[in-house]
Amino acid sequence: MTSGKKLALLLTSLLLPLACPATPTPDADDANALIASLHRPAPARTPFAEARFMRVLEKPLVVSGELAWLGGDRLERRVEKPAKEVSTIADGEVTQEREGRKPRSFSLKRAPQLQVLLDSFVALLAGDPSRLGESFEVRLGRDADRWQLTLTPRDARVAKQIAGIHVYGSGQLARCMRMDESDGDTSIDLLGDLAAAMPAAPTREGLIAQCGGAM
Repeated sequence: MTSGKKLALLLTSLLLPLACPATPTPDADDANALIASLHRPAPARTPFAEARFMRVLEKPLVVSGELAWLGGDRLERRVEKPAKEVSTIADGEVTQEREGRKPRSFSLKRAPQLQVLLDSFVALLAGDPSRLGESFEVRLGRDADRWQLTLTPRDARVAKQIAGIHVYGSGQLARCMRMDESDGDTSIDLLGDLAAAMPAAPTREGLIAQCGGAM
């Protein structure tokens, strides 16, 4: 896996700390109002459990811990299981700290498309639909109180790594996030109270169904 792809995966895991099938609606005002309602004042923290399904592995990689938006472009991903690891984004740098290893830092300048991701997801966390729409085509689907936001990258460089991102929730609360990579790999995050419900042996289809039945 290239360092650029690793950074893209890290950014996406960090930046969406907030599935229900629904029929897409072209109502942009509805989508904008929903995105605005997701704003939470920083610092905002939430538990997460993530399963990453990779074609080269027979079983998914599962980690859990806490995600935090510290305001502005400052974010933190703290993994507690299976091993402690802290990843942060601040001042244009991504830093990883693992037990027993020296900290590693990566500049966002090495991959300009990652700066686009950072700017866009901070817009989502800040509840800014205009800023989000600059880099993503945004579609909203609804089924009663449940909703699904589908984000498709506008930038071809970003699309080479990420095919699409789906955020699932109800009311003013995001409960799950799924990122589909362009190479076929997928990562699914259960957020908030739902994080404790990560199965011992998760499957891609099972987690999508779990997200859809959680609201």
